[in-house]
Amino acid sequence: MQSPAGILSDIWTSAGGDAAALERVRLTGEEPQIPSSFRVAVAGQTTIAAAGLAAAEIWRLRSGEAQDVSVDMRHAVVECRSERYLRVDDKPPPPAWDAIAGVYRIGDNRFVRCHTNFPHHRDAVCKVLACEPEREKVQAALMQWKGEDFETAAYAAGGVVALMRSYDEWSALPQSRALAELPLVSIERIGDGPPKPWPRGLSKGDRPLAGLRVLDLSRVIAGPVAGRTLAAHGADVLLVSGPELPAIPWLTIDTGRGKLTTFVELKSEVGQAQLRDLLKEADIFSQGYRPRALAALGFSPEDAAGINPGIVYVTLSAYGHAGPWAERRGFDSLVQTTTGFNHAEGRAAGIDGPKELPAQMLDHATGYLMAFGAMMAKARQAREGGSWHVRVSLAQTGRWLWNLGRLEGGLNTPDIPGDAVHLAFIEAVPSGFGTLKAVSHSALLSKTPAQWSRPAMPLGSHPAQWPALS
Repeated sequence: MQSPAGILSDIWTSAGGDAAALERVRLTGEEPQIPSSFRVAVAGQTTIAAAGLAAAEIWRLRSGEAQDVSVDMRHAVVECRSERYLRVDDKPPPPAWDAIAGVYRIGDNRFVRCHTNFPHHRDAVCKVLACEPEREKVQAALMQWKGEDFETAAYAAGGVVALMRSYDEWSALPQSRALAELPLVSIERIGDGPPKPWPRGLSKGDRPLAGLRVLDLSRVIAGPVAGRTLAAHGADVLLVSGPELPAIPWLTIDTGRGKLTTFVELKSEVGQAQLRDLLKEADIFSQGYRPRALAALGFSPEDAAGINPGIVYVTLSAYGHAGPWAERRGFDSLVQTTTGFNHAEGRAAGIDGPKELPAQMLDHATGYLMAFGAMMAKARQAREGGSWHVRVSLAQTGRWLWNLGRLEGGLNTPDIPGDAVHLAFIEAVPSGFGTLKAVSHSALLSKTPAQWSRPAMPLGSHPAQWPALS
């Protein structure tokens, strides 16, 4: 079974990283850390380390100074469940799921998972089933359906659901075969333009991404984690949302640390003009919108490269950018269900039905890979010029995690309850919501410690403008 150092080396060198930089990384801790038959702790540790190493490499490029990077496996896996351990004025998280979200047995004796945390997704499921949003009524209605028929009908109606498939069933689908042709992180040049110099000279106390501007158009976990990571390494991250867009407040708080946050109405001409103005001065444009949604508004990768030659455009999708499911919406829990993880964990646990991974690891690992890809592409832009497109997906991260192998007896590992998290992993910080006790960043850089210098604030708290460069 491949070591954490070997896994990190593969991630790093596949994106063009200099193998010599790996000598300055220290990975500590042993697996398993939390109950799973999959190598979830290693997945968290190595993706966080990849992003930390990319930040350290940018620091070297800008300052001439190398530094060490260390990531502890237990700290990393705690960070990959940061939303569980967040406390606001010492209050724990509210229930994570909508009342009808979750797993149901369906008419052909299979299982489906419904994701209904956003009202429009809940409404779509209830419309297809012609029932009220009550769990018993949803279950009764689903007994009249076959699994694939319901999955197809729900997606057609704008819902997000997943039929539980075994890994073999998933592997036989054209979408799985399409992913097999793609890299874990895709970094492609999409336009011409001169190299952009790094923003300014570095000052004492600066971090690697000081002066870089990141537009963050994402919600829930993966995309926001990427923005939070870039902010931890010093970028000015502006989260762009809309007052009408649904959000999950607890996740907004947890992933909002370090960011500015503004409202832009993207469907209006005024809002589109605002976003174009912000884009003209950005270095990185990171988005997790439904495929083609931003392109319809004039903000495709190619559009962005035309507006701002030299941009690094980062795209997150559920199932990858190729194949018949390229435009299918999805979330971590659904991708786990349909690609074989829930079936495999259930089998390993000896139960009839799905069992979730003990973390939203596809989300978190993909978020760190987004940040890693963004930084690697930015370093290439500064060296070679051009505009760049970085693409990651939850399903491709899942494919990578599956291929790391399984842990015999891993499900027997004791879990980490909220009151057992090492106090060294938790920091108390003020915010626009109250005092936060939140998980600190687990990639420790010896010269430029990661930190979030801006407090998490309610969505839309700031104007739609960049802070002045100091």
